[in-house]
Amino acid sequence: MKAKNNTKVIYITILISLIFSIIPLPIALDAYRPNWALLVLCYWSMALPNRLGVLTAWLVGLLLDVLLGSVLGINAFALAMVIYVMVNNYQTIRNFSLWQQSLIIGLFTALYHLLVFWIQRFVFGVDFSMTYLIPVVTSASLWWVIFLLLRKIRRQFKVR
Repeated sequence: MKAKNNTKVIYITILISLIFSIIPLPIALDAYRPNWALLVLCYWSMALPNRLGVLTAWLVGLLLDVLLGSVLGINAFALAMVIYVMVNNYQTIRNFSLWQQSLIIGLFTALYHLLVFWIQRFVFGVDFSMTYLIPVVTSASLWWVIFLLLRKIRRQFKVR
C-alpha cells in the first residue's frame, strides 16, 4: 500500500470504532459496552503519537457527541484530555507489558468516564452510580485484543 494511503487505515479503524459505539445492544448488555473509540484512539496515539493527537481525539469526540445525541463537547473534551495524557506518556506506556497496559487503559477509561460524569453533573445534575464505571472493566479487559489486532493491521498496511 502506498504511503499516502496509510493514513486512511487509521481513519477507517476510527470509523469502525464509532460504528461499534452506536450499534444497538440489548438493554442488559448496553451497560457493558466498552469505549471502542477511546481504545482505538489510545492505540494509535501510543503507536504513532506524531500522527494522532489531541485535535484528532477532540474531533472524534465531537463526532461521538453527534452520534450519541449528547451535549456537544462533552465526549470531545474527555477524549482530548485522555489522549493528551496518553501522548505525553506514550514512551513509558509502550514499554509496559500488555496486562500492565490494560491497567493503564482502565485508569484512562475511568478518567474519561469521570470527566464525562463531572460535566453532566454540572450541566444536568445527574447522580453517580457505580454501574457507570462498568465499561472501565470491559475496556481494560479488551485492550489486549484491540492492541494485537491494530498492531497486526498497522504492520500489514505498513502504517508509519
